[in-house]
Amino acid sequence: MMNDKNGGVLRYAWIVVALLWPVALLNYLDRQMLASMKFSVMTDIPSIATDANWGRMLGQFKWVYAFLSPLGGYVADRFSRRYTICGSLFVWSVVTWSTGHVTTYDGLLLTRSLMGMSEAFYIPAALALIADYHAGATRSRAIGLHQMAIYVGVIVGGFSGYAADAPSLGWRWAFDACGVVGMVYALPLVFLLRDVPRVAGDTTRQHVTIVGTARALLTNGSFILLVLYFTLPALAGWVVRDWMPAILKQQFHIGQGKAGVSATLYWQAAAMVGAVVGGWLADRWMRKNIRGRIFVSAIGMCMIIPAMFGVGNAGTLVMAVSFLALFGLGWGFFDCNNMPILCQVVRPELRATGYGLMNLVSISCGGLADWGFGMMRDANTPLNVIFGAFACTAIVSVVLVLLIRPKTGLPQP
Repeated sequence: MMNDKNGGVLRYAWIVVALLWPVALLNYLDRQMLASMKFSVMTDIPSIATDANWGRMLGQFKWVYAFLSPLGGYVADRFSRRYTICGSLFVWSVVTWSTGHVTTYDGLLLTRSLMGMSEAFYIPAALALIADYHAGATRSRAIGLHQMAIYVGVIVGGFSGYAADAPSLGWRWAFDACGVVGMVYALPLVFLLRDVPRVAGDTTRQHVTIVGTARALLTNGSFILLVLYFTLPALAGWVVRDWMPAILKQQFHIGQGKAGVSATLYWQAAAMVGAVVGGWLADRWMRKNIRGRIFVSAIGMCMIIPAMFGVGNAGTLVMAVSFLALFGLGWGFFDCNNMPILCQVVRPELRATGYGLMNLVSISCGGLADWGFGMMRDANTPLNVIFGAFACTAIVSVVLVLLIRPKTGLPQP
């Protein structure tokens, strides 16, 4: 349990965030590279053939990831967050390396499915472990710092388009390198990372059952609202991550490398600023109002609404990048407060599973958005229509988050 009087525990609470930083970076770098190297991969593997097939492959990862996220969360809640994290990292790194050696569309579908299986166990366990160590006063800031690593991973993944274009490197080399780095880092991490020590006589986790967990979460009205709130913005978020490099390349006739950087660097840098500012503001607001984190998250969503309208109607690359940066700033406010808000509505032993269920719904819908976006692109649906719809879902999200009611009296280890 977090104890501000214990300097050693306080220091280690921040060490946990530092240890998980490279893991979170790799978690999203391994995903983003494929989006940034789309044209190289499709040229090298001609059996992919269409944008619809590409979208289906992106969706395949998300559906497998989503389906297994609650299981990953349950394992972390029931057994060990530490071993769940380290095992997930090692296995997905092996899969990343394997991705660099596929030669067919079916092979790519298989490796992306395996990637979804292995990565599904990381985020719920990692965010729950950080929340365990950061009880209240620093929780949003700690989660925000962890999420910054995700944004850096997306940015670095954006630069992978240059690696794909380089004759001496190529897209396969990038997957090989990232896979090896992850496998190597997983080994010392298992010795450096620790679960929060359990209080003597506390058998709460042993009594956590799948049926009991599902009942506790699915009968919690505020949790259901949080799931819906978490899901609707993800429709736009996944399309921006997965398709924006290709959109900018085609819309503004620029190279694959420049498109990848333009589609990731600026909005992810803005998201880092949003995560830091949003985390600090939420922790500070919580001192005066128990709904402080909810209000900060809603402010972020209000930034996302005009950003989506702007991206869909941008006439120049500069305009598109500017609206993407506004989207990123709002996303940072939103992203750093999801787990802290979850901690306000569910018990500690349900956090990882709860986040896994949030992932199940959100990423399943994100996979459908990826697939549907590919089909709409094949059908030449205007971008302003698509992103206008995303903006409307963000408006609904603002209403949903303001309806959430934090529970008083919940333990905060």
